[in-house]
Amino acid sequence: MRCPYCGHAETQVVETRDSDEGDVTRRRRRCLSCEKRFTTYERAEIAMPAVVKKQGARVEFDPEKLRASMSLALRKRSVSIELVDAAIERIQEKLRGSGAREIASARLGEYVMRELKKIDKVAYVRFASVYRQFEDVDEFRQLIKEI
Repeated sequence: MRCPYCGHAETQVVETRDSDEGDVTRRRRRCLSCEKRFTTYERAEIAMPAVVKKQGARVEFDPEKLRASMSLALRKRSVSIELVDAAIERIQEKLRGSGAREIASARLGEYVMRELKKIDKVAYVRFASVYRQFEDVDEFRQLIKEI
């Protein structure tokens, strides 16, 4: 860790404390050159995988886009926000747990459909009809039979 005052590369950790939640470590450091003290904070950074679109473009994963698409499918359905939040959290946990650097948008769409199927069957059919680009009534019938 470089000293923010003189830029010297060697510092000594004087004191270490973990936050109450245990997700941040605070370290008091002393520069071995200029003797000044400063504080650093460490926290784990877990990157979400990038979403690879059908055309090959890569975009950053955005949970708000996920929420918006699920909310559109759930429009005028009596589903609590807590259920939607829990579904989004399960999808994010699945993505984090995969360890993948990228995920195809098709796979992400499948995760959303699984969660919507658990929450609300009508929303599931709405989402699937757009996601799978249904072109006729028979595709709707087939999906409803699967439910």
